[in-house]
Amino acid sequence: MDQARSAEEVSDGYARPPAGLTESGALVESWRGAFSRAPRAEFVPEAVWAPDDGSPTGHRRITRAAEPATWWTLVDADEVVVTQLDDGADNGPGVPTSSASKPSLVASMLRHLDVTDGARVLDVGTGTGWTSALLVARLGGEAVTTVEVDPGISSEAARRLKAAALSPSRVLVGDGLAGGPEGSPYDHIHSTATVRRVPRDWIEQTRPGGTIVTPWGTPYANAGLLRLVTAEPGGPSYGRFVDNVSFMWMRAQRPHAVTLPPTVPDRRGPSAIDPDLALSNVDVAFTIGLRVPDARYVHTWDPANPAATYRIVLSDGNGSWASVRYEAWDAPDAVREWGPRRLWDEITAARAWWEDRARPSLTRFGLTVTARGRQELWLDGPANPVA
Repeated sequence: MDQARSAEEVSDGYARPPAGLTESGALVESWRGAFSRAPRAEFVPEAVWAPDDGSPTGHRRITRAAEPATWWTLVDADEVVVTQLDDGADNGPGVPTSSASKPSLVASMLRHLDVTDGARVLDVGTGTGWTSALLVARLGGEAVTTVEVDPGISSEAARRLKAAALSPSRVLVGDGLAGGPEGSPYDHIHSTATVRRVPRDWIEQTRPGGTIVTPWGTPYANAGLLRLVTAEPGGPSYGRFVDNVSFMWMRAQRPHAVTLPPTVPDRRGPSAIDPDLALSNVDVAFTIGLRVPDARYVHTWDPANPAATYRIVLSDGNGSWASVRYEAWDAPDAVREWGPRRLWDEITAARAWWEDRARPSLTRFGLTVTARGRQELWLDGPANPVA
């Protein structure tokens, strides 16, 4: 930590948690000491990426040495700090692929993990190493195993963890979907990457009654924080979505890219609803993603006339598309569809399903993982399936 900052931010040898994090209520007392002993700044790389609309990638590289004030502003904020683009490849499109997570979300996730002294935890997605450091500060190094798919990121995180004297017992390189069998069984698994399907390996590596906390999403809405309680062998595990979060996808479960449809549509017609209603809030988007689990969307427009040409384009990744114009959405040619499925009809029906059930919030939904690994989604309880 910079000497200029240490006098005002360090007390009794420990950094103070950010004021915003404390005031928001996200940081509970049992985690306060860990956040003091493992400040995020100690684990953020020297070079990070800041949003920049003027850049071809939408991001600008910021280094601590060249722009210390900007670097500290990013790191001190209760926001995500992007630490890698395009899986580390040069000249990519600028897709964020690793980050230092938003502190208030980290605090919330760790609270939902519900750890107690002596618990053993697998941290999936080492990233910068910050979450692993928090777990070590709370539980001790011998209790924590962490796994990261990117060897370079893992190596840098291990270096920072060692420098901070907060090393886990195991820093593994590998696919986080396979868990960390070397250190199992665990009392808890904590993931900082979004999954579409909870791996059976995670459940099998967690003791009965343990918890798995992970971001969970669909191609349409990467939005849920799942808290799953593991079952006895042979039984189903049940969980609920406890918060609205959005994390980067687990690499092996990333959704398909939305390619633009063929030029000539198979069908044309008016839309039954304003397309804004399909994305009006996170609760309806999450519901639509559950009901149409393979649909993904992008927005397109002609720069020469954006207002009249602004459209939502949907794809199922398997040969079906739909395109809907926002302006004059009820005109005879507003909806265009390709392929065997009527994707926009499915989206419209999913929105109506949400309306018919009194517009449920994201946190009313839950998920069951059967003994064979099948996922079953439900509203309010397992007796009310979504699909």
